[in-house]
Amino acid sequence: MTATTLRPGWSHPVRAAVPPFTEAGLRRVLKKAQRWAPYVDGLLLDDVAAVLDDYTPTEHEVDEHAQRLRGHLMRLVHLAVFSKVAEQDSQVADLVERGRTIGTEEVATEHRRAFGHLRRTAWTLDELLERLVAHQCPVEAP
Repeated sequence: MTATTLRPGWSHPVRAAVPPFTEAGLRRVLKKAQRWAPYVDGLLLDDVAAVLDDYTPTEHEVDEHAQRLRGHLMRLVHLAVFSKVAEQDSQVADLVERGRTIGTEEVATEHRRAFGHLRRTAWTLDELLERLVAHQCPVEAP
């Protein structure tokens, strides 16, 4: 079906719009979109980027970064276990185990070793977040 528009000077025929869903289908999609609560934590991404970028934290900043990364990591570990994604995906289960191990390790006093610990923590956090997003599980646990 084609119709001409009311705009003067436009003489090309235009097809009528065909919505991709029925009204019920659009309502269902809308409800899903409204219920979705993304796990968006700008601080998590900023903290990971601060450690994985070219910048090397000073000796005084290492402990602060370690505490913040450990908090983010434990939150994602709990989320992966609570949502049962760790049971469904062996990669997530491995990352949860690695996260628990890293979370209990003491940060070394030597700056290079402490920075290595920070990098391992940040990489684990990044990989775990990526896997959780792939499973569409980026929601806060109640």
